[in-house]
Amino acid sequence: MGSEALWTGYRHRVVDADGWQTFWRLDPREQPFELHDWLGRPDRPGHRLWLRAATPAGVRASWRTSATSVTLEIRNTPTIYSETAPVDFLINGELHHRHLVDLGEQQITVPLPSDPAELEIWLPQAGAIAVRAVSFTGEAVPLPPTGPRWITYGSSITQCTGAHGPSETWPALVARQHGWDLVSLGLAGECHLDPIAARTIRDTPARLISLCLGINIYGGETFNGRTLPGQVEAFLHTVRDGHPHTPIVVITPLVAPNLEGKPNAVGLTLDDIRACVSLGARTLNDPDLQLIDGRTILTPEEARTLYADDVHPNPDGYRLIATRLAPLLTLPL
Repeated sequence: MGSEALWTGYRHRVVDADGWQTFWRLDPREQPFELHDWLGRPDRPGHRLWLRAATPAGVRASWRTSATSVTLEIRNTPTIYSETAPVDFLINGELHHRHLVDLGEQQITVPLPSDPAELEIWLPQAGAIAVRAVSFTGEAVPLPPTGPRWITYGSSITQCTGAHGPSETWPALVARQHGWDLVSLGLAGECHLDPIAARTIRDTPARLISLCLGINIYGGETFNGRTLPGQVEAFLHTVRDGHPHTPIVVITPLVAPNLEGKPNAVGLTLDDIRACVSLGARTLNDPDLQLIDGRTILTPEEARTLYADDVHPNPDGYRLIATRLAPLLTLPL
């Protein structure tokens, strides 16, 4: 039998004529071109941002079920990235089954224990993903999201494409540990303080907001030392317009041993980026804003062991980041 999913972790849902649902983490109605014209069109303004926004990192749904199996219809549309990632099926908070999603349309059927349990389905953290039906052989009751909402914004290090699966990204691990309702705005390569991202955070109710800022700005040479502090300040002002007293945590770039001390094309080192982000955040003189120096999350020695390349952690690295950040990301009493 079918059971309508109560998906959470996205900004706007689009359902096409065939029933395929795309979960946009930014609102596609604000993009300057046709809704589905973002696939493989590098000539479109901001196309990479919108490709990332159509990836359902952190999007999930839960059911109370005694069914013997569940079937998920899912589609991974080819794009300029051609990325694949798994779907995770959790039973009572523990990984039950992980299934890699290939390109194209497919059905995934997973046996279930048949005893009453809570099932969670976490959609892939990579790829242009859409889902259609979720059906069960047995009873299943959708469960609404619970816990305080936490929004986290950042780069590929927040999207965590290289994690083992979507329930093991560092935001997912932190949210699961604390029992929070996660909204992950990890946008690989696209954390450039875009106004649409600030407005999305501003307009989404939340009890905690964290922002990992700087690594894409360093790599993309987006701003220089004159403009970056003001851009950070403006982004935070927009967020504050919708969250007057919500705690905000700003995290500067994590250590990158092979890049430290190397100026980018606009003359900024990673330490310069950290200083500019910190200056922009401190300009607000905001008692509800906390700064975390990203160099304190992992040591250079840990990074050399736990990075897949110069910037991106491997799966064990993402788990350690979650372990380090979980006690620092807390809600006020």
